[in-house]
Amino acid sequence: MRDAGVRRDVGVAIGDDGRILAIAPDRELRAQFPKATEIDCAQGVLTPGFVDSHTHAIFGRSRHAEQEMRAAGVGYMEIAKRGGGIHSSVRDLRERSEDDLVMLAAERLARLAAHGSTTIEVKSGYGLSLESELRTLRVIRRLAQDLPIRLVPTFLGAHEIPLEYREAPRSREDYIAVLIDEMIPAVAKDSLARFCDIFCEPGVYTPAEARRVLGAARAQGMALKLHADELEHAGAAELAAEIGATSADHLAAVSELGIQALANSGTVATLLPGTMLFLGRNKQAPARAMLDAGCAIALASDFNPGTSPTVNFPLILTLGVSQLRLSVAEAFIAATVNGAAALGLAGEVGQLAPGFSADLALFDVRDHREIPYWYGDQRCVATWLRGRPGYAPKRLSH
Repeated sequence: MRDAGVRRDVGVAIGDDGRILAIAPDRELRAQFPKATEIDCAQGVLTPGFVDSHTHAIFGRSRHAEQEMRAAGVGYMEIAKRGGGIHSSVRDLRERSEDDLVMLAAERLARLAAHGSTTIEVKSGYGLSLESELRTLRVIRRLAQDLPIRLVPTFLGAHEIPLEYREAPRSREDYIAVLIDEMIPAVAKDSLARFCDIFCEPGVYTPAEARRVLGAARAQGMALKLHADELEHAGAAELAAEIGATSADHLAAVSELGIQALANSGTVATLLPGTMLFLGRNKQAPARAMLDAGCAIALASDFNPGTSPTVNFPLILTLGVSQLRLSVAEAFIAATVNGAAALGLAGEVGQLAPGFSADLALFDVRDHREIPYWYGDQRCVATWLRGRPGYAPKRLSH
């Protein structure tokens, strides 16, 4: 991960099928492809489009009041008692139409894409009922068809235990039965999700419950992800490695045993430094220890209304360097190649190499190390998906 493969004074040739044909000095490309249309990148930095492998982009209103409550010392459980937290987003989403959610999410995804992301994973999880979860996944499908972004849908019906299942006669066991017997089969029947995720954390779902839910999802043909060891260690990283999950995400409270388990597995460790920053937590995931152990690390935004409302992926790179102590090369690989691996797309996106999809982002800088350096700034000037223009804050010359 220490070699980002930076090349200078080259161009990228893209075929009619939207895949990269060659990367070479301009004069060589002009000789090889004399009829090609040229786009002048003005000596900027061209990168693989960022792969944001963890977002919760389908929601209604913001939860800005909670930030001030946390600053005043109000804890997570107290915020929930006052009507905030995930359940406030659940109440809000259940009242919204599919068209309303499409409109809200399209604008937010455009903002994410305008900062250089071309592949974005999007989770359900603010419905927590069969009808609302299916509606959310249909929204993601519509957006994937309409927007110039590659979207990867994930079913997260196990984001929380719904409030209506927290008191007798209904119980958490009843909701887990709904997940396994109703929701997962319905999602699989219509091929609405590529992944199934679960929030495995003390106070939410136990490892034993996660094993049952994810086992049911695997039986229905879905790949697996886990929200793992975010705030407290629960053995979720070890579980992710054991069951062959594609990724284990968060990991700020991962144990040494969890690190070793991930290092010895094919599970990608997806780190979300924006979340811990926004929550005001001092403890980030132990990225350096994970790298030293041999873990494959990805970076993602965790874009969501409660704990990481940022659309700025280059800011996540900044945090990867300044908070997780990654080198710039390590941060870039975590945001591209390894982000793709966290979505099972490592052979398709995340690299500028012949045969890969021409998913590109162009930045108005002269050195790739400037992208995380100018933190919070909008330096992305254009993106392409499969060689076709995506979101371009500025117009480029041809």
